[in-house]
Amino acid sequence: MSENTSSLRNFFIYKCLFALTFWNHISLSVENELFTPVSSNFPEDGSDQKIKSLPLLYETRDEWVVIQNTTESLSLSEITNGNVKKLVALLSDFRQGSRVRNLTLTNMSVNWRALMDVFQTVWHSSIEYFNVNTVTQLSDITRYAFDYSGTSMKALTMKKIRITDLYFTQNDLYRIFADMNIADMTIAESEMIHMLCPSSDSPFRYLSFLKNDLTDLLFQQCDKLIQLETLILQWNKFESLSKVSFMTSHMKSLKYLDMSNNLLRHDGADVQCQWAESLTELDLSSNQLADAVFECLPVNIKKLDLENNQISRVPKQMADLKSLEELNLASNRLADLPGCSGFPSLQFLNIEMNSILIPSADFFGSCPRVRELQGGHNPFKCSCELQAFIRLERQAGGRLFGWPSAYVCEYPEGLRGTELKDFHLSELACNTTLLLVTALLLTLVLVAVVAFLCLYLDVPWYVRMTWQWTQTKHRARHNQPREQETVLQFHAFISYSERDALWVKNELIPNLEKGESCVQLCQHERNFIPGKSIVENIINCIEKSYKSIFVLSPNFVQSEWCHYELYFAHHKLFSENSNSLILILLEPIPPYIIPARYHKLKALMAKRTYLEWPKERSKHALFWANLRAAIHINLPTPYENKCGETD
Repeated sequence: MSENTSSLRNFFIYKCLFALTFWNHISLSVENELFTPVSSNFPEDGSDQKIKSLPLLYETRDEWVVIQNTTESLSLSEITNGNVKKLVALLSDFRQGSRVRNLTLTNMSVNWRALMDVFQTVWHSSIEYFNVNTVTQLSDITRYAFDYSGTSMKALTMKKIRITDLYFTQNDLYRIFADMNIADMTIAESEMIHMLCPSSDSPFRYLSFLKNDLTDLLFQQCDKLIQLETLILQWNKFESLSKVSFMTSHMKSLKYLDMSNNLLRHDGADVQCQWAESLTELDLSSNQLADAVFECLPVNIKKLDLENNQISRVPKQMADLKSLEELNLASNRLADLPGCSGFPSLQFLNIEMNSILIPSADFFGSCPRVRELQGGHNPFKCSCELQAFIRLERQAGGRLFGWPSAYVCEYPEGLRGTELKDFHLSELACNTTLLLVTALLLTLVLVAVVAFLCLYLDVPWYVRMTWQWTQTKHRARHNQPREQETVLQFHAFISYSERDALWVKNELIPNLEKGESCVQLCQHERNFIPGKSIVENIINCIEKSYKSIFVLSPNFVQSEWCHYELYFAHHKLFSENSNSLILILLEPIPPYIIPARYHKLKALMAKRTYLEWPKERSKHALFWANLRAAIHINLPTPYENKCGETD
């Protein structure tokens, strides 16, 4: 008994080793978990579901090694006309009750009838989810009587189907698929240009015709897709939004429609749109839609995607989308945040990558239900107007998605790259009214200060004196011949107060005009020319005198005319760059009695040496000697002869 068992075991091992030496191009995959229905989650890149690969082996004697009833997923590749009959035979073993639920066929190159035989066999097997990838049909397409009855099929996914027959009856091809009695069907990347309306009420709930060449003619006037809930027509060649709306009008159960990446337009022009009332989600991204799209939207829509179109504004006069909760307007041409007058239920808004420089600060006020605003990646202009939007973020309570990294200054160039949270301007710089009031107050204060200083420093008096000086000089030049120049006639001009006239007449004039060193003095009482103004006489005397003697005392600083004379003499001092001033301090002058306008006198007394009249008689001789030495000069001969003359 043991010998028989050992012989059987050795025979079995020998047969397995022999089988492993023969490989075919057909592979078998085993997976212990059921596939997720591919039709309802078809990946864009077309990648198949991950499976564990095990070669399907057969001997040259056509003996099959088939794994059946112990697997749930099967994947076969490299199907040709040469082995398709074996495939049909293999699939025929998957009768109702078999555990195999998922079948994937890859790289098929068979004729039309062989392909249909495979489909027909699958239809009457235990397969529920059938995936076909990369199929090349090699022969003419003819009518095929397909039996849809008694199937376990739920979903069919076909990708990259290549039809080599260029001349065939469309009904023979499309009718097979249009009348399939399954819930989900996907035909992708197959250059399909048309699909027929089902012959009767269809059980389709999910249809995906991703990346084909379908046009506006699809499903027009088709009333058989009454159970269809999801329709994906992404990456096709649809052009008219209104025709798309009429296509859906008979789809009573349609909830989701994906029309992204087409060529859709809508120019308005009184073109009516009629959408399925059940439609709640619509994807119109990456088309050529402009502002008029808001005139052609489903009234019951809840989620709307209009990303990457040509929308520049949301018209205020538009049909209310009272149910709209999510709106995507990213990558358009919007210049401001849209209001919510047409979207009273809006909760999520995406307006990223538009042309918004300064977004409205009252957005959340007009859109109280919005829970999240995605407004980043716009070319924000950082100015005073943007301050209100920045403050809005603090009040929004985290409702600005992407803050702060997605909100960056684009203008002006000096602030480019600065995050809005780091941009600050003072209230004064941004409040025009406050700025004007502040500027006005500063101007008034400045005017008041200038006026006070003018009055304190007696500026009007100096202006008046300067004007009189200028006028006098102008008249003198006008009346005097050009070749004639001013000739010095006096050694000194005496400026004093009338209250000090007794000292001047009894002491100063006699001691200077008499004696060997005769000094010719200009005194207003005897040398002013009648008929001329006092100011003109003062100026003439000062200009015709080599020196100007000022007899300083408390009386001097109280005299208006003495101030005039000091001003004009000081003016000559700087205009002619001469050392022509002689100051005699007759009596001490307390600083507090010197008026503010006598600041020049204060400066002269602080910087220049002055002669002080001594009270002791013994010092008088020295005083007069110093004074004569200060004014010593030789006058022209005609004027020297007048020395000693008195009026």
